Amino acid sequence: MKAIVFDQFGAPAVLHAVELPAPTLTPTTAIVRVEAVAVNHVDTFIRSGAFQTALATPHVVGRDLVGVVTAVGRDVTTVHVGQRVWTNSAGYEGRPGATSELVAVAADRLYPAPDRVAAPVLVAALHPGAPAAIVLSAVMQAKPGQRLLVEGAAGHVGRAFVTLAHHLGLTVATTSAAADRAQLAALGSTQWQDYHDPLPAAWRDTFDHVVDTSGRVALQANLDALRLGGAVTLITAPADDRFTFGVRAFYMAQKRLNGFVISHATAAQLAAAATVLNGAFARGQLLDAPLLVRPFEDAAWAHATLAAGTHHLGGWHPPPCAHRAGPQPS
Repeated sequence: MKAIVFDQFGAPAVLHAVELPAPTLTPTTAIVRVEAVAVNHVDTFIRSGAFQTALATPHVVGRDLVGVVTAVGRDVTTVHVGQRVWTNSAGYEGRPGATSELVAVAADRLYPAPDRVAAPVLVAALHPGAPAAIVLSAVMQAKPGQRLLVEGAAGHVGRAFVTLAHHLGLTVATTSAAADRAQLAALGSTQWQDYHDPLPAAWRDTFDHVVDTSGRVALQANLDALRLGGAVTLITAPADDRFTFGVRAFYMAQKRLNGFVISHATAAQLAAAATVLNGAFARGQLLDAPLLVRPFEDAAWAHATLAAGTHHLGGWHPPPCAHRAGPQPS
């Protein structure tokens, strides 16, 4: 079978196509014939060695896939042959990567895929949607009536936060470019601020949670926007990798600062997020990302293009097609 691998860490050019033996079935895995694979920033971090994690041998790249089960191990009861499925945790912590014609996936990391959603559309929604679902439930423990500020809300992850938080009954405020204001309002944002401008004074001491997807807002400004006991969650970092803030006011108001990367999510958190995402997909939500479809052999091109920022996303299918998903730290 054909697969895209890298033999050493490095630039996108280290990616190349090879022929590999078909994967071996074990009692707790399923074999999936791949329909579509996403390319995310985390894939570039793993390929370059910037994100250190155990890798299977050979090093097949990619973590998100949609496909059809072709065989199941004797202990597998959660999926069946012929079922359409997805996973978003291949290719790290020693698991085989996604970008091959067949992949052996642990059955507890496979989730049912909606039949009516095209594979490229579905796989593009996985990486943006899962962090939002996990942060809202496991990190924030969000509840109806709470107030959430999403900064950089027009990005793929930001839009997922707005959509899912609004569905949960939170009141959502957003920052973005002016051109994105109407779209965010349609997703559930009831307050908006141009991201070029400081946060409004009226937003001080207002929010239970602030999610910064941009890394462009001063931490002190975000802390000032929180109510007593509120929390800021970072899913990226500022360009200079530095923040300053007033420590005394921070601890006296019992505020919290969280960091989140999906690579550290547990199998239970990913499974819970899958239930949330499949519910959103059934409602027709989170499926609006523009797609860039490329041939399977263009994996190195997709990584280079994503890293260069020429396109916000990149991705692909097995032969003859390929596709993209949203940027997100590891």
